[in-house]
Amino acid sequence: MTIHVSEFIFHFVQCWLVKQEPEDYSWTTFAKEGRAVWTGVRNFAARIHLRAMKQGDLVLFYHSVSEKQVVGIARVVTEAYPDPTATEGDWSCVDLEPVKPLTKPVTLGAIKSDKTLKDIPLIRQSRLSVMPVTPAEFERVLKLGNTTTRAALSSK
Repeated sequence: MTIHVSEFIFHFVQCWLVKQEPEDYSWTTFAKEGRAVWTGVRNFAARIHLRAMKQGDLVLFYHSVSEKQVVGIARVVTEAYPDPTATEGDWSCVDLEPVKPLTKPVTLGAIKSDKTLKDIPLIRQSRLSVMPVTPAEFERVLKLGNTTTRAALSSK
């Protein structure tokens, strides 16, 4: 039996996708800053996902609204803690760091037309801003973006 490095690693980390309007906070700004506090999530399902994120988990960074494409890979550096921007309610945030931009952005159209990705939450729950993705979905998006799994697992 052969076990690929990516299969081994994915036993220890979960994979996620976060959405952000590039006009408000783009991948370029995120990469320049080197770290971001992922605040402002005010959806109960997304909050559950934020609270499930663990240090080292991998995250696809998706530009929503105007671009509709996955543009980069991030990593969770700090697990969920109280969102300092919340004026009421029990909301959480995490800290993310950029790992690498995708070699080629993967558009929503490409994701929708790929049979492997037919069940990805980005299509099924399009309004959700934080969502889990399976390791297979994560790797497929990387492949469509001409980006190796090794790049996702390496540091910046």
